[in-house]
Amino acid sequence: MTSTKERQRAAARARLEKEMAERAARARKRRQTQAAVAAGAALLLVIAGTVWLVSSLGDDDKSTDTAASNGGSVLCAWNEVPAEARTKQVKDVGLPAVQAKNSGTQVMTIDTSLGPITAKVNLTQTPCTAASFTHLASKKFFDNTKCHRLTTGQLKVLQCGDPSATGKGYRDTDGTGGPTYRFAEENLPTDKRPAYPEGVIAMAKTQEPASTGSQFFIVYGDAQLDPSYTVLGTITSGMDLVKKVGAAGSDNANQEGDGHPKTEVLIKSLTMSEIQG
Repeated sequence: MTSTKERQRAAARARLEKEMAERAARARKRRQTQAAVAAGAALLLVIAGTVWLVSSLGDDDKSTDTAASNGGSVLCAWNEVPAEARTKQVKDVGLPAVQAKNSGTQVMTIDTSLGPITAKVNLTQTPCTAASFTHLASKKFFDNTKCHRLTTGQLKVLQCGDPSATGKGYRDTDGTGGPTYRFAEENLPTDKRPAYPEGVIAMAKTQEPASTGSQFFIVYGDAQLDPSYTVLGTITSGMDLVKKVGAAGSDNANQEGDGHPKTEVLIKSLTMSEIQG
């Protein structure tokens, strides 16, 4: 017999079909306009090395997702990773609620082994991403995990959020873990220069659209990345800790200036406050 949750998801997806088609049409028109502008300007904003780093930011799973407005809330589509495609790095803590509030703010608190890092999250801009973090945090998804990647060259980011990055030392699989679902990107900084300034906390993903999961990165030096990564919020305290980790460098496990942080950053807990406003 079909469960209540399954019926709710099916109903939500049905209501979203029209919105998805309209979004796709708008996206095609926007891409055409941006391409024409870019051709006229003839500016190269990202060097080849940065392009390689951007392509490797994120984890390995793919999916599709969307959200539709519904008064003071949105409907979020959580696209489950097929059971046969799940690795042992994937952690199953269920799905967030389909409906998420799209107003107010939350405070994300990352309690690390080096001290607390806090960020302000605006639900008007990232309702589904905030809802996902709230759900995962309530399940202690991030607790006792390590920030597994640090880049120190032109791209300066500390990446965290892999539930399988635990225990002593690092493994080749670090950076491939996440929850059992993926969802669409939100709040893309297409009109910002730089797109990802110092102090931004953003979501990692693959090069496929709607492949956002649980991994995130903190920018500790202005980065003109391709604006395809959700800007979740802004760091309000603890940037000095991140900068110290950056200054200590990486082990260059991936390439020069890209590897695991030499200074280990353990996330003891990650919490999301009650919604304010």
